[in-house]
Amino acid sequence: MQSIIYDWNRITPEPTKTGHKRPFFRTPTSTLELLTCHVTTLNPGEAPHEPHRHPEEEMIILKEGTLDALHDGRTQPMSPGSVLLIASNDLHGVRNAGETPATYYVIKWFTPAR
Repeated sequence: MQSIIYDWNRITPEPTKTGHKRPFFRTPTSTLELLTCHVTTLNPGEAPHEPHRHPEEEMIILKEGTLDALHDGRTQPMSPGSVLLIASNDLHGVRNAGETPATYYVIKWFTPAR
């Protein structure tokens, strides 16, 4: 991966059954097995999928709207600009709790296998 700007206006949204998704990148880096970033926009009342777990950490940054975020056994509201850091194997999920679309960045990093 090289230094690059991913321009919001040049990344075409892909429709999903709950809103849409913009795929920014999914690539190895010089220090990570894989680094991924996409942006999801959820329609009001929607969740992208059921709560789940995975071994890699994940970060969700809310751009606009309101989310209810499940993490560490509890659900808490997120307002624009909030960051949710999800620990390895923590049960987690989000749902749009507002009356307008909610848009958020999802960043995941995968370390080399040990």
